[in-house]
Amino acid sequence: MTDDAAPRPLTTPVFQILLSLAGGELHGYAIIQDIVERTGGEVRLTASTLYDAVKRLLDAGWIAESAARKGVRDDSRRRYYRITRPGLAAARAETTRIERLAAQARARLRRPQLRPTSPGSDR
Repeated sequence: MTDDAAPRPLTTPVFQILLSLAGGELHGYAIIQDIVERTGGEVRLTASTLYDAVKRLLDAGWIAESAARKGVRDDSRRRYYRITRPGLAAARAETTRIERLAAQARARLRRPQLRPTSPGSDR
């Protein structure tokens, strides 16, 4: 990961974490819950997968730990995270990449075959 927009595809956990944080600051467990809710349970992160990805995202500068939450009664062990501008740029770049791939797939799947296949042919 670099500070620039992602030059190669993001992993599912990284992309989903960035999407969760694009909605606002969250702590780790809330990120996991948000991902499950947004994906209808299609994507489920374990705590170890989440925190491995969070460490990489922090090191890359794509997310940052939020300052202490004043006036909020919360578990002091909870760490809240927020997306940074480079992280938002990476999420947008990945979204554009996925949209482009989906458009290519739709176009290919809609294209009629040039020649019908006949039984017994290998085409």
